[in-house]
Amino acid sequence: MDGREVFFAEGRFLRGNIHTHSTRSDGARSPGEVCAHYREMGYDFLCLSDHFLAKFDFPITETNDYRGEDFTTILGAEIHAPQNSQGEIWHVLACGLPADFDPPFPDERMESLARRARDAGAFVGIAHPQWSSLTIEDGRALADVAHAVEIWNTGCAIETGRGDGTALLDQLLNEGHRHLTGYATDDAHLKISDSFGGWMMVKAERNEPQALLSAMKAGLYYSSQGPAIEAIETVGDTLAIRTSPARMISLVGRGSRAETAYSQDGSLTSAELSLKRVAGDWCRVVVCDHEGKLAWSNPIFPD
Repeated sequence: MDGREVFFAEGRFLRGNIHTHSTRSDGARSPGEVCAHYREMGYDFLCLSDHFLAKFDFPITETNDYRGEDFTTILGAEIHAPQNSQGEIWHVLACGLPADFDPPFPDERMESLARRARDAGAFVGIAHPQWSSLTIEDGRALADVAHAVEIWNTGCAIETGRGDGTALLDQLLNEGHRHLTGYATDDAHLKISDSFGGWMMVKAERNEPQALLSAMKAGLYYSSQGPAIEAIETVGDTLAIRTSPARMISLVGRGSRAETAYSQDGSLTSAELSLKRVAGDWCRVVVCDHEGKLAWSNPIFPD
């Protein structure tokens, strides 16, 4: 997979949030209210990922009744098992679980639970790595089973200033885990204003759960807090990028490697950035608009 492919794939971009909570676990609003909240803001899909814990009776929240012609839902959960490097329970997103997914077995480790979730059809994401203070060892433990790393979490940013998870993704890319992508999400509990701060733009031919999940697993998406990435393609030894009006369009890679186009007034809508410093390695596109909001491509491999 490569972050350029989404812009050539069949289908249309669909906006969605896959990490959200309701009163089935520790959220403030009912499942129907949460779905309506996102549908009214123009989202195309939503996954209610309530905490899959015994104290909440291991919910996989039923949302089929809230689907319609312009809005769909994906079943899922935030799964938990002991223990990460901080001696705390893991938080892993499993978007696309069957309704009868079995709870953790006694003493089951997260490596096993996440593998079962993936085998059951879920898109598996390493949730809020900065909020959990995950180490590279934590990342390595799940790198082979996860599809992606959560690179933005609105709730964690608002509550603790720990919303950005790109560092873990980049470290794992440095170690050769080229299958990993990076997704943005809200992790909204709706006790505070923690919604509509980060989302996925998934390229799919149909707005239905299996089509969305297949596209997500194939890396056919980019993530955003506001800016749109309209095109990314290789032109000679440069990467040609088109976006909504931006202040910065940057190509970032291993270490401090970067190439950047900048506009003081935020009117930048295209850039051609050299690939020479990242040739044979990996890079990502990052876009920043005049309000400081970001958009991120998935990893690109200019071999």
